[in-house]
Amino acid sequence: MTSPASLSIIVSGGSRGLGAAIVQQLLESGHRVATFSRNKTATVEAWESDEQLAPRFFFDQVDAQDLSAVRSYVANVQQRFGKIEALINNAAVASDYVFALQSDEQISQMLDVNLKACLVLSRECVRCMLLGDGGVIVNISSIVSLRGFSGLAVYSATKAALNGMTRALARELGERNIRVNTLAPGYLETEMSAGLAEEQRKQIIRRTPLGRLGQVEDVVPWVEFLISPEASFMTGQTITVDGGSSV
Repeated sequence: MTSPASLSIIVSGGSRGLGAAIVQQLLESGHRVATFSRNKTATVEAWESDEQLAPRFFFDQVDAQDLSAVRSYVANVQQRFGKIEALINNAAVASDYVFALQSDEQISQMLDVNLKACLVLSRECVRCMLLGDGGVIVNISSIVSLRGFSGLAVYSATKAALNGMTRALARELGERNIRVNTLAPGYLETEMSAGLAEEQRKQIIRRTPLGRLGQVEDVVPWVEFLISPEASFMTGQTITVDGGSSV
């Protein structure tokens, strides 16, 4: 791998929320960053209009449920940057419903975006990493993969699957210098948590020893650490960043 100041990185779902915060920090740190999402946001437009970022930033509108589009996107990034050295699997959708009332469509969407797209994206990036000197994969899971939350059975299942994927790939790819780790954030102040009812919000805060929801700034430094040389002996781990709510 090259120096940490010049990694070529893909961040899925980087147009808003935690994904956008990750992209912003990686760009500020001098990395080459490619991201995609189903819709372009004002944040993405700002990055695209910055002439200084033009050689180091690439965005395309891709629906993660379209696996052929995901494969093509990886090929485009490799052609543009010449290599792919790190992948941040961040894209996800959540549907907070009583399990008995969830539709087939809701279940399929979460499985497609949160798990199937993640697997295909990882496979395509691993193929690129195997041609180089190795790489790093960071899967963004969730505290709900480790601790039960009512109404999130399907979402929890997809995120728990990422934890298992991390452990298996760490064993499979370690000898090829590809590290795989997971971050499991607690509830963050993002658009995804904005739909929480006030009582739900208060209950989560009451159960969190640090007494607040997380901020994206609480998670982003861990992403930077995991792709850095300082974490070169760390793989197969799930790191919880949740203010102590899983204690």
